[in-house]
Amino acid sequence: MDTEKCRVLFTVIQQGSFSAAAKILGYTPSGVMRSVNGLEEEVGFSLLERSPQGVNVTKDGERILPMIRRILHWEEQIRQVGAQIAGLDIGNVAVGTYFSVAANWLPQIIKSFQMDYPQIHVAIEECGSRDMYKGLEERRLDCCITTKREFPGEWIPLCRDEMMVWLPAAHRLAKGKAVPVGEIAKEPFIRPLPGHDTDVEKVLAKEGILCQEHVTSVDNYTTYRMVEAGLGISMNNKLMTASWHGQVTVLPMDPPHYIELGIAVPSLRHASPAVKRFIAYVKQWVQENY
Repeated sequence: MDTEKCRVLFTVIQQGSFSAAAKILGYTPSGVMRSVNGLEEEVGFSLLERSPQGVNVTKDGERILPMIRRILHWEEQIRQVGAQIAGLDIGNVAVGTYFSVAANWLPQIIKSFQMDYPQIHVAIEECGSRDMYKGLEERRLDCCITTKREFPGEWIPLCRDEMMVWLPAAHRLAKGKAVPVGEIAKEPFIRPLPGHDTDVEKVLAKEGILCQEHVTSVDNYTTYRMVEAGLGISMNNKLMTASWHGQVTVLPMDPPHYIELGIAVPSLRHASPAVKRFIAYVKQWVQENY
């Protein structure tokens, strides 16, 4: 299977049209279309549905995309190992993580990493746990800095982080030292990233808390601002608000709850040289700073 055609296909999917993909790839739109058509002829069925509004992946295409991603993954492995043998350090690392880690850890880690490996490109995808582990399974992500879930791969522990309750500054519980778990169910609750297998959902389920859910949000910072506006209380890990400033009181839970942050990787043994180097930098930075 022609891997260049595979790359063209994924660019078309990401951009939503042949013309947009052509601009990025430096092809003509007709050249991009010929490449995708050739790949469809090779597999024997349509991968994309064309319409005036753009393109969508067919049901048959959805079934084969994870396998095409694996082909590209192993091609990248070969390229990086070959470069390593030749004395070069090149490659790509796709990292999935939470906003809190992306904002508070990765700028310093990547700055140090790229001073030593300027030819290794690091791509960050901020998402919830469910999407991260799906990305690992599909080989769309090389590794994830996340909290531990059951998955067919390896787990590298980094540190613990405490779960905290977010309260409007004038809230009746804001003057205490901690928020009793039983009080959470009595307050209007703003749930961040509902349905994404978050640590918030796991804590609520573990404690059997049935929240008075008034608002949901797909963004943690939006949730923080909603709490500041007095729309309700919320919950998240301590690292999330490390660099945020606002009229929000952040208190621990009583009893306390902790999450374990670490690196999830499909296989450290089979990871590319670039991924292994990046993981080593993350481990070292966390050990020195936490």
